Amino acid sequence: MDTDQFHLPRSRAANERLHSLIPGGAHTYAKGDDQYPEHLAPVISHGRGAHVWDVDGNRYVEYGSGLRSVSLGHAHPRVTEAVRREIERGTNFVRPSVVELEAAERFLATVPTAEMVKFTKNGSDATTAAVRLARAVTGRPRVALCADHPFFSVDDWFIGTTPMSAGIPGSTNELTVTFPYGDLAATEELLTRYEGEVACLILEPATQTEPPAGYLEGLRALADRHGCVLVFDEMITGLRWSEAGAQGLYGVVPDLSTFGKALGNGFAVSALAGRRELMERGGLRHSEDRVFLLSTTHGAETHSLAAATAVLQTYVEEGVTARLHALGERLAAGVREAAAAMGVGDHVVVRGRASNLVFATLDERGRPSQEYRTLFLRGLLAGGVLGPSFVVSSALDDADIEHTVDAVAQACAVYRKALDAGDPTPWLGGRPVKPVFRRRV
Repeated sequence: MDTDQFHLPRSRAANERLHSLIPGGAHTYAKGDDQYPEHLAPVISHGRGAHVWDVDGNRYVEYGSGLRSVSLGHAHPRVTEAVRREIERGTNFVRPSVVELEAAERFLATVPTAEMVKFTKNGSDATTAAVRLARAVTGRPRVALCADHPFFSVDDWFIGTTPMSAGIPGSTNELTVTFPYGDLAATEELLTRYEGEVACLILEPATQTEPPAGYLEGLRALADRHGCVLVFDEMITGLRWSEAGAQGLYGVVPDLSTFGKALGNGFAVSALAGRRELMERGGLRHSEDRVFLLSTTHGAETHSLAAATAVLQTYVEEGVTARLHALGERLAAGVREAAAAMGVGDHVVVRGRASNLVFATLDERGRPSQEYRTLFLRGLLAGGVLGPSFVVSSALDDADIEHTVDAVAQACAVYRKALDAGDPTPWLGGRPVKPVFRRRV
């Protein structure tokens, strides 16, 4: 591997043009070129299956496709055919399309713990609708979110808690409080401190570690005891943990839940689902004050809902979740073996559920390091792997896994040199990659 010989001139030029026209140079901060080694942020031309090609003509095995949204692989034939069929029949009308009914029926059949569902375009809209609904039904102002989970929404109630809180009034921030994952005692203390004020508990039901025994059941009991709404953010766990999400896997039913990411295989669709008693407050068949739940011009676009229906059918009929787990287990084993063989097994660490793998890059003292992450990403890119994470898609095959493990082995050889030198700087090729949430550029 010679990372010095790996150049992306067309991507570099395209990135400059992107920054001149689009704030941040991308439409999601997690896709920004600051998340990649300097001058080595590929601009994508196209993708098929588990592979993408950049504008310089390089092909990569891709992980975490579409920020975990493309779990079946790019241009999946079953999904694209469903989308193509609906586009030719019209995409948006003045009244609901029958496709909305079909998508809702399919979703609720797949996620039977929910009784009603409403679709929208992105996860932020769905989680914010859940928060608004919780506040409406409880009459309480505060939102309690899990402090250990990285992202819930672009809206003020969450972004105000991050280092990028510019433009958000302090009075808004004061209404959001946090609790630690896995700690029922701390959560109960929070609810007692703000007794009668917390509208909802919102969290990802699972992330990189399994929930402690009894934890989700305990949260359910706490929410009931304190009269607040339990909301599961299943943007990532939905479909990847089981076809019915983490709630289906662990058997704990939230009041409300939000789905997205894998739901559309890259097409813009997300969902708010939950108990009829709560969801109907956003409808027309109740006698209470009306809740402006979700009302979006493009939420009912037929092609996106057709994509969601096709995705759900594919997952259930083809056992996609089980395949994601099998692929992830194979990849994790290969990466760990390669890292250990190069003497960096304690520094390149694979974590998470097999269907949602991430990696940590640790320095000489075992601390997370952006510098070592940069070095590692350079090695992966030079080896034809685009991997900000190791989140698999079902389009991967054995050859892709082997290719990835080979690239990891080459990257780990350089990692070992940097550890021996006690300084990764000579292998960075420029500034280190940066965290998404930071106060200053």
